[in-house]
Amino acid sequence: MTKDLGKVWAERMTKQERDQSFPDSEPRDAATLMLIDRSGARPKVLLGRRHLNHKFMPGKFVFPGGRIEPLDRVMPAASELHSDTQKKLLERVQNPGDAFARGIALAAVREMAEETGLLLGTQRDQPPSVPGEIWADFAKARVHPDLAQIHLIARAITPPRRPKRFDTRFFTTDVFSIAGKIEGVVGPDSELVELTWVPIEEATHLDISTITGVVLEELAARVAAGMGHDLPVPFYFMIERQFFRELL
Repeated sequence: MTKDLGKVWAERMTKQERDQSFPDSEPRDAATLMLIDRSGARPKVLLGRRHLNHKFMPGKFVFPGGRIEPLDRVMPAASELHSDTQKKLLERVQNPGDAFARGIALAAVREMAEETGLLLGTQRDQPPSVPGEIWADFAKARVHPDLAQIHLIARAITPPRRPKRFDTRFFTTDVFSIAGKIEGVVGPDSELVELTWVPIEEATHLDISTITGVVLEELAARVAAGMGHDLPVPFYFMIERQFFRELL
């Protein structure tokens, strides 16, 4: 991918109309996970459509995700993060540490389970020793999160003076990481009312946010480049109403 294309994506985010009249706040650490199926000629991603009654992005197609929780930092895993991924997760972080890096990746895995019912990792005879109730479904299914299979694709901070601000890490892992499933999680009364597998280039035409569209294009570029853990990770942030894209 050329530097010019990255600049185009940053400019697209800058031009998005947004209300920045709210009291400013510190962004909260969050994670989202883009499940990808590369078994066919056209790689596909899993997207969920949010309930129309939600205040935050109602009806939009999104990647499952949410905020990091304290117990995410201590959840055991079948494998740990690739060293390149861990290093990038700790760049430009106020209080860097191994617990934070693995915790933000595990938050993405947990949120995927809570919002889609899909348990990502490796199934074993013995259940993992979960630290609390929010990880109980993994113990019931004997699924151990497999962090070595997770790739960091991008990072983006919500602009200042928005009603909700997040410092989001966008991860991906392949569909073969699905090791279990909780039934009945997605439905008409749930946070996500439907799930759909869509070719990456077609997903950009759905009802999605600007950052989701940009990260989808970052994902396509990463797939084309071979999906190596050592590839640079784009970091989007705003200064004086202009978005910048730096590489971690």
